[in-house]
Amino acid sequence: MAVAPTAQPLSRPRSSPEAAWPLRLVPLLTAHLVVALVALVAIGGATRVMEAGLACPDWPLCYGVLWPGHQWNLQVFLEWFHRLDAFLVGIALLLLFSLSLRFRARFPAWLPWSSGLALALVAVQGGLGALTVLSQLAAPTVTLHLATALTLVLLLSAMHQGLERSATSAAEAGARPLPLWLFGLPFLAALLVGGQCLLGGAMASRWAADLCLQAGEGCRWLLLHRQGAYPAAVVVLLMAAGSLALPAGHRRLQGLALAAAALVVVQVALGVFTLRLQLAVPAVTVAHQITAALLVGVLGGLGGLSFRSASVSSRLEVAHG
Repeated sequence: MAVAPTAQPLSRPRSSPEAAWPLRLVPLLTAHLVVALVALVAIGGATRVMEAGLACPDWPLCYGVLWPGHQWNLQVFLEWFHRLDAFLVGIALLLLFSLSLRFRARFPAWLPWSSGLALALVAVQGGLGALTVLSQLAAPTVTLHLATALTLVLLLSAMHQGLERSATSAAEAGARPLPLWLFGLPFLAALLVGGQCLLGGAMASRWAADLCLQAGEGCRWLLLHRQGAYPAAVVVLLMAAGSLALPAGHRRLQGLALAAAALVVVQVALGVFTLRLQLAVPAVTVAHQITAALLVGVLGGLGGLSFRSASVSSRLEVAHG
């Protein structure tokens, strides 16, 4: 009697240590890129808070030179370092795109496309950075500049978690699929939180909060920003609560969902403190912006894990069929 073959768990073929270095380097590179992009958003926020957006009046140089040694002060340093971080991110993304093409047979099929998209976005980001300076900090340009940066944070975090999920053990990869009601929540949360961040950016680029608190003008931006916080926070907290009932094998996703909930609590508290302090403490305002960027990154990672979990489950169903 013939014995029916059993379905084998999906796993990567073994390779020699010499041939495996791209599998180690690329996830490490995406992890560092997420950190660098969050830092880029944070430094950009500090640049605005410290009114340093035009500290370097030209672009891409600063006072016509690469190293403005005779012009150094805190404002010039913030603007110069912001540009340096953006340049390094661009170089790293170029390397990531090159590696994803050269070793595309060893990575998921989506990696070259997503890394190419990230490279295109950083080029757009550089152009918007130039327009930000040349337009004398025009509010729409500043907001678009922030939107592109947050999109990069979201994309790179999703890519990193997708790669990490690809490298997990066969047992974890074969975990029961996510419930349908939970699958879309990371994307909805990312959309709402991203919109909330853009409302905050539009408000900040117009100095609307300062005007509202000091002169009672432009308060509609502040009101919109406060109202937008409620649905974003509710969706994130629902997602975190739902993650507690996830089937075995989704601990990474559960951990990120709980981290997102913790960041929402911190973000709300920082927002309250920012207004109570009348925006007079730059460190609190910058911390509010850093927490927002971290939250976007965590939600991007959740989206990447959710997408990867769904694709793994689909392949397992085909294998067992």
